[in-house]
Amino acid sequence: MFRRENIWSGVYGRKTIDWDRQQLEEFGCACPYAHAQGRTALFRKSPINIYLKTNRYFIKMKIGMDVNSAHYSSVTANSTTILKGVQQKKDLELLLIELVNDLTDEEERFRMANEHAGHPESKVITADSATCCRGVCANLLPLKTAPQIVVAEYEDLLSPNYLTLESLRRARKDGCNLYVIFLANALQTTRLLRFGDRYRVLDTRARYIILHDFRLFHSNLHYIWKRIVNVIFLRYHTKTQSNSKGSVWFEISTVPYPNPIKNVLIPIRLDTWSKKGFHYKRPLFSDKTVNLKGETVNVVFIEHVPAVIVAKLNTTNEISGVEIEILNTLAEKMNFVPRLYQPVKAEFYRWGEKQSNGSFSGLLGEMVNGKADIALGNLQYTPYHLELTDLTIPYISQCLTFLTPEALTDNSWKTLILPFKLYMWITVLLVLLITGTIFWGLANFYIKFLNYKKTNELSSSTERKTVLALNDKEAVDLTTGEKPVALYLFGEIINSILYTYGMLLVVSLPKLPSGWSIRLLTGWYWLYCILLVVAYRASMTAILANPAPRVTIDTLNELVDSKIACGGWGTETKKFFVESMDETTRTIGARFQIINNPYLAVKKVAQGVYAYYDNEYYLKYLSLQKQNVDLVKKDMEYDNSTWNTTEIENGGNVRSLHIMSDCVVNIPVSIALHKNSPLKPLTDKYVRRIFEVGLVEKWLNDAMYPIRSAINTETAEVKALMNLKKLYGALVALAFGYFLSAICLIGELIHWHLIIKRDPKFDKYAIHEYYKNK
Repeated sequence: MFRRENIWSGVYGRKTIDWDRQQLEEFGCACPYAHAQGRTALFRKSPINIYLKTNRYFIKMKIGMDVNSAHYSSVTANSTTILKGVQQKKDLELLLIELVNDLTDEEERFRMANEHAGHPESKVITADSATCCRGVCANLLPLKTAPQIVVAEYEDLLSPNYLTLESLRRARKDGCNLYVIFLANALQTTRLLRFGDRYRVLDTRARYIILHDFRLFHSNLHYIWKRIVNVIFLRYHTKTQSNSKGSVWFEISTVPYPNPIKNVLIPIRLDTWSKKGFHYKRPLFSDKTVNLKGETVNVVFIEHVPAVIVAKLNTTNEISGVEIEILNTLAEKMNFVPRLYQPVKAEFYRWGEKQSNGSFSGLLGEMVNGKADIALGNLQYTPYHLELTDLTIPYISQCLTFLTPEALTDNSWKTLILPFKLYMWITVLLVLLITGTIFWGLANFYIKFLNYKKTNELSSSTERKTVLALNDKEAVDLTTGEKPVALYLFGEIINSILYTYGMLLVVSLPKLPSGWSIRLLTGWYWLYCILLVVAYRASMTAILANPAPRVTIDTLNELVDSKIACGGWGTETKKFFVESMDETTRTIGARFQIINNPYLAVKKVAQGVYAYYDNEYYLKYLSLQKQNVDLVKKDMEYDNSTWNTTEIENGGNVRSLHIMSDCVVNIPVSIALHKNSPLKPLTDKYVRRIFEVGLVEKWLNDAMYPIRSAINTETAEVKALMNLKKLYGALVALAFGYFLSAICLIGELIHWHLIIKRDPKFDKYAIHEYYKNK
């Protein structure tokens, strides 16, 4: 390809440009303008892309082109006799007008049907035409002005210039559903189609009208005609078998889709056209994906629960799963036969990644290389996958989270306090102190009331021989030396709290105290004690009957605080964490480790040193495989990780596994089709119906039922047995009581030796006299 600056002078001067402008005016075309900039453009000495301003369709052209110029003869072919005939009689123009008329009528009927059904839809048929013929300006129907593209003969359409590229992008953005490509040089056409397919600049599911040329059917372009199937080729004829001077006619053909293209591509004739019109009047753009006529469709898959589940039965494998059920439904409705196969080393490469040589491995490698038409394997709806494949509409949204280790809590020493929470214990303690104080206050009030009553009786009656000692702490009958009944139980604050505590533990009082106020309070306090003790006993029974509680990781913050390593499959997963805007997620990404072997990762999780990232359904499946050493050894044949497997299998205690309750992200999942697949519109339609009627949920439950049953069975096998460890709480309480008693004993001994025995009034032979005088 020659660069633009190399052809500024010489053949293309202002004279040539002026002559072309004159020729344009003869054809009735408006002045040229630059469509991309939206304003009138000045002519330049070098050839430029011209956009003819008109309210009618027309075929674009290149101004100032001499097809015999030596400047670009290496990249373009000479004009053929086909186009010379077109220039003379304009038969191609008439055919194109009739084609657009037929398509317009079809679109109008489709639009009216949608509006009648309550679903208005507006589609604009756009014609993107290009020619290297000099002096041709064909005016078509006055429909709408569409993006127009003029291509120079020297322009390499595998790397088009800015104006051409922007026009193609605009046509794609505006929903162009008809491309009319008239290029005399079929090599330019092939390069345009390859460029549009590679970068999705052209809508491969739109309709195409292209000039017939055998170079379009080269084996290197067979993949194009598996993607662009709504295409017709116009082949010009001037002779018939019966009359060598017959009238001009066109053969209209298309690609043989859905029939497979083997070694040679032979177009299928649809119709013929002459000035009398179409001969067979067949539909030229019928939907070829409605019925694939029992053709074989290559389907690549990898095992990943719940999308694809492979069950080994003797020498065969039974394949099931949600995506397998969807595939079977699509095969039945679209009439094709799926051929399932797995990529090379699927256990290791799995979805696949880009290699150092630019190729892809695994599942994506099969799709990028064009070996498979459909891919199954729980593919996430992400820009990375959309760039390499076409994804159907999502059929489910999955929670991506971590599989983490559980930690057994050694809190058996807290058994006595576990039945109640902290605030409950604070409430019980406050009630105990307040009630004990009330008992002490009532007892002292009653004692003082008795003293006052007896004093009045003594002063009014001289016959009474009983004398009461007036004392704030006690009332004693000096005749008998006894206190009133059971008031001594609550006469002192310490004794009052102790007996109140005893009633809380359902210990009966030695005597029922006198005084109706104290008796009423005692009765109601007993009711409170009964309710509290019943609640405590019930909670304690539940704690002793159930297994020991476990400490689990359920949030990202807890995972960060745990300091254990995190990891998952693929660099794209790590990239998601590293490039996240959330600080906690970036922290996880900084210590994210890529591991290709999920079973080896589960072994590390069981050792309490790792957390594995995947969807919750697959993590449930992996949690049941933690004891399957054979699978680990099998997958290690393809594992290039640096984990110390001996340490994993032998070191440390095996812990139970736990799926983190918080979702890192909820991501949609789709089925993959090869890039620019013509099957996508109809596949999306059927997948949407499958989801709406609830079949996806039903198939998901069917796929997960064995796993859920196994998990429930494993949980039911855990029995709560009484052992010495569960009585640690009682032993701890007893030990604590011994400790406090010992402290009090030591304190009393210190007080005896350092204070009592050093008192000058102390006499070890008359100790009772010493305490009597205290």
